Amino acid sequence: MRKLINFPKILLLLVFLMASCQEDLLETKPLSEFTEIDTWNDPALIEAFINSIYLSVDNSFNGGDGVLKGQFVDEMHDQWYSFFEFNNSLLTADDLASWNHEEWTKLYKSVRYCNLFLEKEAQQQLDATFSGDKALKDRMTGEVYFLRAYFYQQLVSLYGGVPIVTGIFGLNDAFQVKRDTYADCIKFISEDLDKAAALLPVAQTGDNLGRVTKGAALALKSRVLLYAASDLHNKPVAPAFSNPELLGYTDGDRTARWQAAKDAAKAAIDLGAYNLYKPEPASKEEAVQNLIDMFIVKQTQEDIFVRFFRPETRQNNLAQVAGPNGYHLYGEDTPSGQLVDDFEMADGTRFSWTNPAHAAQPYKDRDPRFYADILYDGAKWKARPPDVQALEPVGVIQTGSWEKWDAAKNEMVIVPGLDTRNSPTENFNAGYTGYYLRKLIDPAIDGQYSGQSVPLRYIRFGEVLLNYAEACIELGQDVEAKKYINMIRKRAGMPDITETGAALRTRYRNERRIELAIEDHRFYDVRRWMIAAQAYTGFTGVNIVYKLNPDKTTATIPTIKPIVVQKSAWLDKAYFFPIMRTEINKNNLLVQNPGY
Repeated sequence: MRKLINFPKILLLLVFLMASCQEDLLETKPLSEFTEIDTWNDPALIEAFINSIYLSVDNSFNGGDGVLKGQFVDEMHDQWYSFFEFNNSLLTADDLASWNHEEWTKLYKSVRYCNLFLEKEAQQQLDATFSGDKALKDRMTGEVYFLRAYFYQQLVSLYGGVPIVTGIFGLNDAFQVKRDTYADCIKFISEDLDKAAALLPVAQTGDNLGRVTKGAALALKSRVLLYAASDLHNKPVAPAFSNPELLGYTDGDRTARWQAAKDAAKAAIDLGAYNLYKPEPASKEEAVQNLIDMFIVKQTQEDIFVRFFRPETRQNNLAQVAGPNGYHLYGEDTPSGQLVDDFEMADGTRFSWTNPAHAAQPYKDRDPRFYADILYDGAKWKARPPDVQALEPVGVIQTGSWEKWDAAKNEMVIVPGLDTRNSPTENFNAGYTGYYLRKLIDPAIDGQYSGQSVPLRYIRFGEVLLNYAEACIELGQDVEAKKYINMIRKRAGMPDITETGAALRTRYRNERRIELAIEDHRFYDVRRWMIAAQAYTGFTGVNIVYKLNPDKTTATIPTIKPIVVQKSAWLDKAYFFPIMRTEINKNNLLVQNPGY
């Protein structure tokens, strides 16, 4: 993986190269500079160029430059309330409300870099450079096809049909280009991924770990086609919009689209390169530990497309951003009450606050993934920092408060937990929901002082199995769907599901929500299933109090009540992003999305 992240000097020179005009080649250049000719005549510099494209893939683990997409949907709550506008559908063509305002520009910039390489390759300008090393040229070309498809997949997921640009615009070119139809965009992305799969190796090894593979191309294609077959792109979203072909399909056979999604997922499965991580736990306790480990170890047989980090770069600072304030961490990104409530009971039944037994002890006998993913009141995690250990030496999460009797004052006093907003330890950093994130955070790391080496798993095998199962459900193939869903559940230590028809679809959607929690899937799933009106109703949490008993002792089991932390609201225009006004001003052929 060193080649992906350990080349700052070359990267700076390449950025300069990309941003500057070509100088007169007859001039003598300083030895510290690289010209365009240098780059395309040196395989090492070409590889560094491709590395820079990899670095433009979103890093949602970096609280400075990226952000978990769960905060833009009913999955996580941001303690600074900075996502209020977005989660109330207050997007405009001038303001994406906490989202990266340059999303369109950023993605097309990355597409341009891909096109620059592919143009050279198509013109056979790289053949001499690789001196007959076809395998190396094929691998690099396959990577670039994959990356271009990846960026376009992000574009169409946010905007619908977008301009398909395969050439290189110069400074003197007119930037007038129409949006292509959604159907044409999906066809183009799929073809790029087919090209990538044909060129890429099944596995990468050594310094090439982290580069994409044939399996990554097949798996991404399964995601692309699954999204394309979903309701958002096959049902009317804005009936009055005069260009529905930009938002989805206006003709064709939807059953064929589901079949294509199923076939794509099956191709990735049948490649035989991946398996579920520790798929047969001997107990629920073992399942919990396996699930914790799966997201913090460097490599598993489930990994398909992964980004690695070195702790000293602090490019993965999720431990600092999302950890509890009682550990001197920020408590910024916390699981929502809705997510926590959707973890089933251990027997596979739904959790409900209206069930007296559930409400009395809501954290008892839940899906093992709950214990692997969520830090809740009373959960044992890790030792506190030295200056906090005098207050709590064991390392148990405290998101509640205690009513205690003060005999000297002859009155009840409230003692807040260390991880609450009234904590004696950095209360300004505490979350509001009563929960903190455990998934994706390495307990061995002190987030105050170090970044994590925990990889960012963009695509893993569990998603591919779920993609396949969803396509099967929509094709009426319930038995086949349950086979693959239950593989996921067995790994999690959960009983099989048995439903059919619409009930199976509902059960599957909850299974996907839980299995892929905090992995940047929920944001897109809510939209493609067109269930945003149910998802954007507000963020919930819990109020936790250890009550004072009549004998003036304090209860050891808390009273826990659900609360509303922040309101949300939904407008259907938010199913698609607006194209920023600055982009439309540059290109008057662009058609704005409905509602903006």
